[in-house]
Amino acid sequence: MRIGVDLGGTKIEAIVLADDGHDLVRMRIPAPRGDYQRTLDAIASLVHEVAARAAAQAFGSGASQPLAPVGIGIPGAISPATGLVKNANSTWLIGHPLADDLERALGRPVRIDNDANCFAVSEASDGAAAGFVEGLAR
Repeated sequence: MRIGVDLGGTKIEAIVLADDGHDLVRMRIPAPRGDYQRTLDAIASLVHEVAARAAAQAFGSGASQPLAPVGIGIPGAISPATGLVKNANSTWLIGHPLADDLERALGRPVRIDNDANCFAVSEASDGAAAGFVEGLAR
């Protein structure tokens, strides 16, 4: 299983994908605004919830969940030099080590990239641009 999170200015959406790529669980919650810790807590809570629901669906009620990695698209970038968020529309994220903080909170691997990059990779791998040498995302 894999978990994906889209962190937006107004909502946080999470999805759990089975190994074959089909959706197991999808949930959306409002995004906290202006508060880094509340944003961390909201993402962690949402990831725990979708992971538990997916584990119950895939393995039965009360099943322990495998520690699926988490990929997160954010409205900003992570500095390769410092690991801190920069250039984010959600300004309360700027200057914080979001990936490190979420890995600690979740106890599982977390990878973060700009949401537009995540969109382009998704389209190239299994979306409208799949199978093409070049593609455009807008």
